Amino acid sequence: MPTTDPSGEAPARTKRADALRNRQTLLDAAAAVFVTSGVDAPIREIAASAGVGVGTIYRHFPTRADLVVAVYRHQVEACAEVGPTLLAGADSPFAALRQWVDLFVDFLVTKHGLANALQSDSSGFDALHTYFIDRLVPVCAQLLDAAVDAGEINPGTHALELMRGIGNLCIGRDSDPRYDPRRLVDLLLRGLQRLR
Repeated sequence: MPTTDPSGEAPARTKRADALRNRQTLLDAAAAVFVTSGVDAPIREIAASAGVGVGTIYRHFPTRADLVVAVYRHQVEACAEVGPTLLAGADSPFAALRQWVDLFVDFLVTKHGLANALQSDSSGFDALHTYFIDRLVPVCAQLLDAAVDAGEINPGTHALELMRGIGNLCIGRDSDPRYDPRRLVDLLLRGLQRLR
């Protein structure tokens, strides 16, 4: 099967798949850099992490706000999509909830600074927040419900309140890089468990 058309160029489908892969690589690299260096990290650091030139990043994301929003949406989707997979593959629903919360914490650490990156565009931030709630609350609720049904946690905890509680525990990470919210998040999750 030929990999090029008669003009000698790769088929459009292959180009689109390559472009999508390149974009995903950039977003993954940017997210990792944002966790360690914040959303104000130099673009050259992100480019180096992704193994591309700075120009490639600007070709995909003309402004820092474009990049930050794309990373945010990429992480929301990854967090939303992995929930059912974790639930199907974990030893228990509570174990799946724990694994998902770990990913959610990684996402929240990246998310801090988003409002500053968008500067005065509060409508853009509000739209992203709505998107975040619409995509992630149902996934968290599914994990909580499964853990309740399995008798692993007490009923009555709502997904949005759990997510807000975790978010509040992550806030201190911005001002003190020595602070790791995971210990407190772990205490919070242990508090949900039903005593045996």
